[in-house]
Amino acid sequence: MKKLFTFCLLFLALQPILSIPKTRPNVIIILVDDMGFSDIGIFGSEIKTPNIDLMGKKGAVFTQFYNAGRCCPSRASLLTGMYPHQAGMGGMVITGDYDRTKTGAYQGFLNVNTPTIAEELKKNGYATYMSGKWHMGEKRPDWPNQRGFDHFYGLISGANSYYELLPKRQLIEDNEPFSPQGNYYFTDAISDKSVSYLQKNKSTGKPFFLYVAYTAPHWPIHAPQDLIDSYKSRYTQGWEALRKQRFEQQKKLGLDFSHGTLPASDPNLISFENEADKASWIEKMATYAAMVDKMDQGIGKIIQELKANGTFDNTVIFFLSDNGACHEVLDDRSSQDLGPEKYKASLNTKIGAPGSYTTYGKEWAYASNTPFRMYKHWMHEGGISTPLVISYPNEIKKNIQSHQVGHIMDIFPTIMELTHTKTTKVVEGKSLVPILKQRKRDAQSFIAWEHLGNRAIREGDWKLVWDNEIKAWELYNVRKDRIESHNLIKSNPDKFNDLLAKYTEWAIIMQVK
Repeated sequence: MKKLFTFCLLFLALQPILSIPKTRPNVIIILVDDMGFSDIGIFGSEIKTPNIDLMGKKGAVFTQFYNAGRCCPSRASLLTGMYPHQAGMGGMVITGDYDRTKTGAYQGFLNVNTPTIAEELKKNGYATYMSGKWHMGEKRPDWPNQRGFDHFYGLISGANSYYELLPKRQLIEDNEPFSPQGNYYFTDAISDKSVSYLQKNKSTGKPFFLYVAYTAPHWPIHAPQDLIDSYKSRYTQGWEALRKQRFEQQKKLGLDFSHGTLPASDPNLISFENEADKASWIEKMATYAAMVDKMDQGIGKIIQELKANGTFDNTVIFFLSDNGACHEVLDDRSSQDLGPEKYKASLNTKIGAPGSYTTYGKEWAYASNTPFRMYKHWMHEGGISTPLVISYPNEIKKNIQSHQVGHIMDIFPTIMELTHTKTTKVVEGKSLVPILKQRKRDAQSFIAWEHLGNRAIREGDWKLVWDNEIKAWELYNVRKDRIESHNLIKSNPDKFNDLLAKYTEWAIIMQVK
């Protein structure tokens, strides 16, 4: 009788796992940092990204997919399926001390009452791994291992050198400090740890969720010198020429959002022809390109491991960027990050080498975002548009290019549906599965954004956007004018008032400041 009772308890305990289909897919999310819309081959780039490109050519490519415009908000939205404000990340992570009992739209750490993808999948029998940049909370209770990940290796903080750990940064492995040693390069470390997790998982018998959060190509721009040298000849004509080259390639690829006309450049950009030190500018863009190339090589290692262990066909891979290309110039920030002595040394250090600390500048960033306007943290298309690539060989049998509108919060419910994961959580995002089945889906009636005072709302073909520096609303028909070159606010007052009312209501619900 005792044996029977024990068997019954074991049987009941196993029911949730046994009732789930054995064909549940594995899931990998690859999130890159500060990569522009046109920085991969299938979106117009000259940078070598064969692994990402092949996933796109054999999978699904989304041309009107949005992130949240900045690293922390996008990561929060991705992991929770909510708007950033609902997940506590309307602004940025708090890097100093903070009170975890105080919550709200700008609390600066991931809301503890908003489950993550990892937490939901772990409850449903998945092994969960993360390698890369967290940036969702600086205190230990807010780290990945406490938010659903079985194993984590990477950076708790935001930007860091690719060669060493800078002051006030936290690099950890499973809650313990990690010190880089020897010939260390963070992009390679993220890739190699991801591969080791895949190897580790083989003995578990579980499906897996792997979140690969590269810091590349976020500043500081660092890359191996031989790879930098291989790209220099491509950038000798400057950013305007690069922009034109990428735009022509986009037209060939069917990605012409401006009906054959490349919009004028940002009038605040300097002229490459007038620059006395062209060599430094070329070195900067070559270094940035090398960072993207190295990241793609790492993705190739991950794909090779999947194929070697027979799981590639049954693995869903999402690839996207957390925001558009970055316009930032470091200046005083470099001294704060490095300390006075290292900062002085960095000024005489070769771009891309250990000890250097710089960005590639607004000029190259504008080319990275071809053909769109503006940059990271703005809500114009250059700040919030990302390529999205989904690979899933078992289900996507031929290439899909979708022009349906989507948002980074849609990835959470997509994963829940693909993995047959039952969750009681109600999310803002809408599953992309109908698109993968080549059907029109019922998406949100509108999508809205706010970050550091920059705001936007898109409903159907129309977009209303506020630049917090100019302090003015702009209205665009993004089906006809996705590059946002013709402000229609004066000629369409009814549409302006309608979208403004909807944005205002949304902002109240989201507790926007």
